[in-house]
Amino acid sequence: MILSIASGKGGTGKTTLAVSLALALDNTVLLDCDIEEPNVHLFVQPEIRNEQRVEVPAPRFIKERCTGCGKCVEFCQFNALALIKDEVLIFRHLCHNCGGCTIVCPENALPAEMVEIGRLYKARGLGGIDVIWGAILPHQVRGTKLISEVKKNANPSAITIIDCPPGTAHPMVKAVDGSDFCLLVTEPTLFGLNDLKLSVETLRLLDIPCGIVVNRSNLGNIELIEDYARKENIPILMKIPYSREFAEAYSRGTITLAQDSQWVAQARQMLQTITELRSHPQRTQQTQQTKRT
Repeated sequence: MILSIASGKGGTGKTTLAVSLALALDNTVLLDCDIEEPNVHLFVQPEIRNEQRVEVPAPRFIKERCTGCGKCVEFCQFNALALIKDEVLIFRHLCHNCGGCTIVCPENALPAEMVEIGRLYKARGLGGIDVIWGAILPHQVRGTKLISEVKKNANPSAITIIDCPPGTAHPMVKAVDGSDFCLLVTEPTLFGLNDLKLSVETLRLLDIPCGIVVNRSNLGNIELIEDYARKENIPILMKIPYSREFAEAYSRGTITLAQDSQWVAQARQMLQTITELRSHPQRTQQTQQTKRT
């Protein structure tokens, strides 16, 4: 099973939930696809076993070969190329590395060269779980190739947990695509509700079933989320109350949820509920669980 953890914004608790589930459940693989700010590894004491460059093809302009035909500029739908007099300007941050300009150029004036966009790390973490994450280079702006490389490490015979980038833009879509189920982490506030709606709309376009986890459920107005979930027929699978003790442990790089036997039992029950929802996708369930009193 591929279980993705997503939300419409950052800071809702995706990483907390992803790491806790990876440690609480059996036979798990943990993938961090939040390539701009990967932080799963900060909480699992990883022993890095492999580090590799991730590269993409990028065009390189050779002025001596160019005849100024403009076919490359005409082809590029992202406006990453411009023909100024007898020279082609390349706007790297607009380039999607599709390689089309290289193909259409009749003079081979835009050959492709491999450019590093980030690094892929493979490690063994707490409890013997496999942890894989990607980190994009600071000057790079398009990292979907790196997300794809991280996702190649999903294990079909295990529970693969994906910590997704925040928001609902292309990186989140790339990370969540192909998941068997998605847990949407939200907060009981108007902002949380707004971002939750955006995430639900995105997942429905991708035809990915989802459930809700409400973090800091005892702060704000929980009825906002409950009313929306009821109206949209989306199960609330877990509620996690705010805990100062947990927050202090988190600031020290420790996630204590997986050490709580009551929460571990609830996590395993949630996994069973997800399995049932996948088996009966039209079944209405409004399962609401609370981590701790």
